[in-house]
Amino acid sequence: MRKSNLKDRIEKALDEIRPFLENDGGDISLIEVKNKTVKVRLEGACTTCSVNQMTLKTGVEMTIKKYAPEIENVINIGINI
Repeated sequence: MRKSNLKDRIEKALDEIRPFLENDGGDISLIEVKNKTVKVRLEGACTTCSVNQMTLKTGVEMTIKKYAPEIENVINIGINI
């Protein structure tokens, strides 16, 4: 049963961190959840921000793990240009 709402819990985590990203001109999208790994895409100002890896680890990953402790990795897949 917990597995079925995993995506919902991850979306809730992203909703919690999204205002902080938007405040700096960025955003985040959930791309995929597979094998205890979450793939996200940092968007807007977050794509060129020099601290985006720190944001990903200390902000996004910590928040996702708070809602979904079974997640082991959070990866930013970037933007295809």
